[in-house]
Amino acid sequence: MTVSLGIDFGTSGARLVAIDTDRNVLWRGTRELSAGQWRETLFNLIQAIPIAVKSRITRIAIDGTSSTVLLCDADGQIIGTPILYYDDRGKTVIDRLRATAPAGHPAISATSSLAKLFWLMSQPHVAGTDYYFLHQADWLAYHLHGKLGISDYHNALKLGYDVELLCYPDWLERHPYRPLLPQVLKPGTPIGTVLPQVAQELGLADDCLVCAGTTDSIAAFIASGAHTPGAAVTSLGSTLVIKLLSHRRVDEGKYGIYSHRLGDLWLVGGASNTGGAVLRHFFSDAELVSLSQEIDPSQPSDLDYYPLLTPGDRFPINDPDLAPRLTPRPDCAVDFLHGLFTGIARIEAHGYHLLAQLGATPLTAVSTAGGGAQNPVWTKIRQQYLPVQISSTDREAAYGAAILAQGEVNQLTVDIDLHLSAVPTV
Repeated sequence: MTVSLGIDFGTSGARLVAIDTDRNVLWRGTRELSAGQWRETLFNLIQAIPIAVKSRITRIAIDGTSSTVLLCDADGQIIGTPILYYDDRGKTVIDRLRATAPAGHPAISATSSLAKLFWLMSQPHVAGTDYYFLHQADWLAYHLHGKLGISDYHNALKLGYDVELLCYPDWLERHPYRPLLPQVLKPGTPIGTVLPQVAQELGLADDCLVCAGTTDSIAAFIASGAHTPGAAVTSLGSTLVIKLLSHRRVDEGKYGIYSHRLGDLWLVGGASNTGGAVLRHFFSDAELVSLSQEIDPSQPSDLDYYPLLTPGDRFPINDPDLAPRLTPRPDCAVDFLHGLFTGIARIEAHGYHLLAQLGATPLTAVSTAGGGAQNPVWTKIRQQYLPVQISSTDREAAYGAAILAQGEVNQLTVDIDLHLSAVPTV
């Protein structure tokens, strides 16, 4: 029996799931994630897998946060520091983006990969183009297979890659920064075997393949098992991300809406800066649990919030200067949390409404992934704003990355009979 390994790098933590050929979970691992410790976290997660499982791993895929990027040299050493997905320093080069990319392109955003590339290349300590521009998942995979300059077309969408024609468009091919851009592969494509020294250090088989990865939200969608057009997944993690499986591709930069390719269909949606990070700014995890229990979800909140920690959002309002709306703040913490839950629910509903207006396949069901999926009160509040049934899934993004590693992502109609109980975790 062979084993596939999926590894998910999120905002504050990294997770790992190993599955067999029947997609039963054999092992889970998790680690907190600190700045500058991506490689160490990756290696620690793999080293902790029991040898009985690890010795059978034949394929590995990694997902990372979309538009978390870096520059590195020919030895893989990072130039400066990575720029995280929510960082909007690209707004200083937005005029250059508009002059480079076609109107409405998803790369025209203050937080896009391309915006961050333009910003990085404008810094005084960066000279020439003798660098590699990589996404988080690309750089992590490099430390396993040893080949710099390789990405996947999910991560590369906001870099300007044409996911329909599967090539860089002419306007990028002619650009002076073209030498920095990675080779782009189909997600799940084998890149190469694990480096011999890495295989020895981590206890992996010499013939274990490392595959092209994906983004965290697409991995979460794959993990959910959603496979019919009209099915959607809302990821309620640090941010709010929605993905709708659609027959029709929809790209509308005005609203921060873009489409990822998934087999012969399209994943249409967007990512907002609202979400769990706002909640945790004001409340501890214990407070979120206890205060939620005091909320009556059948009673509407009269607070009109647009919950953001800093100015700027990407979707469904694509405005780098959008002001947070968190006032008035009531004295009662329960009422304040109710208002935050409601504000995020309205943003989610607004997003799905926009997708329908712009011609995406009509919404039929919403599955929820991420930490917010475990809050039943918040689910009831969201249900009041969405026209379809909401369900929750405990299938994390790492599980979706493991499916991707199997090379069977296009087989979305396969029923997934999971055996998730009593799975060892470290």
